[in-house]
Amino acid sequence: MTSPVIAVFPGTFDPITRGHEDMVQRAAQLFDRVIIAVAAGHHKKTMFSLPERISMVQLALQACPNVQVESFDGLIRDFVRAHAAKVMLRGVRSTTDFEYERQLEGMNKSLMPEVETVFLTPCSQFQFVSSTLVREIATLGGDVDQFVSAGVNQRLRQRVSEQK
Repeated sequence: MTSPVIAVFPGTFDPITRGHEDMVQRAAQLFDRVIIAVAAGHHKKTMFSLPERISMVQLALQACPNVQVESFDGLIRDFVRAHAAKVMLRGVRSTTDFEYERQLEGMNKSLMPEVETVFLTPCSQFQFVSSTLVREIATLGGDVDQFVSAGVNQRLRQRVSEQK
């Protein structure tokens, strides 16, 4: 009997976008379980708190029964090992992303040689979407309906109005 293949998809998800959702939904078809590891993000100033980001990811992916959402702090290596994951999932939108992600993959392979990194690209309609751009457009009063799910968009609009 083979053990289930668990994949971890780490990120800050500030906020989760439809590009993230697309990749997770496809990964959920490839792996027995996908764990979205929401980073505490000490290295970044986030628009949303860690509990808010976890809640938005759960809301956006509630239709995926083999996807779970957890927070992590520290090295992703420790989180991956604690969950007995065999795969690290990374998203790549462009060659610039690939260069950065390939460097991370090399470091992660040195830290956890038993884990494989799988790169997925979002479908073409979301190739240009990033959380940073979504936040910027929303902050400047633009419409981000097509880039985030309805629940996430509602929370994003609320946060933007609170900041004014």
